[in-house]
Amino acid sequence: MRSAFATVPFYRERWALDGRTDPVLVPGRTGTDSGAASLAEAVHKIVDLVPLAGGTQRIEPNRGLGPVLRGARSVTGDALVVVLGDERMRPPSDLPRGVRCCVVDPDVPAPGVLAELASALRGGRRVVAVGDDKQLAAFGAALPEDRAYRVESVPRRELDTMDTGPYGVLHDPALGYLGAIEACGRWHLDWPRVYARPTSGGLAFTLLRQDSPRFVDVLPAGGVRGEIAPCPRHGTPVVLT
Repeated sequence: MRSAFATVPFYRERWALDGRTDPVLVPGRTGTDSGAASLAEAVHKIVDLVPLAGGTQRIEPNRGLGPVLRGARSVTGDALVVVLGDERMRPPSDLPRGVRCCVVDPDVPAPGVLAELASALRGGRRVVAVGDDKQLAAFGAALPEDRAYRVESVPRRELDTMDTGPYGVLHDPALGYLGAIEACGRWHLDWPRVYARPTSGGLAFTLLRQDSPRFVDVLPAGGVRGEIAPCPRHGTPVVLT
């Protein structure tokens, strides 16, 4: 946060107006939503999320998929990961070594891609599909009926649509992947890369390893009430809403 306050225009202006300096609240001034900012507002001013030294304005919706899939489905080796989305979506860059990936539009899947997927399934290769419920259903319907059942589906959930699983990854279109349901059945935060805290406006998230655009203490999904607590089994942070 100290770095963002010093180098990112969006936070320099907002926190100063809210009474924050370096970035501690000035006595008597509490700011808005405990100092957190609306993610929608931040994305609207995306140019101001670039540090003064420069950087990209490109949002990466597939950021963090590799680490959360390792926790959600232990995806390693020569698995094939199918990310469901439109053609503008870039494949994730953080999948484990040896794991292949393709982005497929489930509404208009390319015949060549479907043929490759069917071949991979016939050969016994592991195929993991990540998308929302509608995308997963459309993708399954496009595959040969005798192969579709072998696809491992991982539902993509946003903060305001979290369920009890048994599988799922926590996602935001701007922040990327934030966590996943692990073997204990709880929504684990990807804590080495994502920090979260409760505020008066809801759960606020910070991307710890993304330099630009810089997302610090932002409220996704319009602000969702919740808690961050240690997992009774693993001791690492879980998201409770």
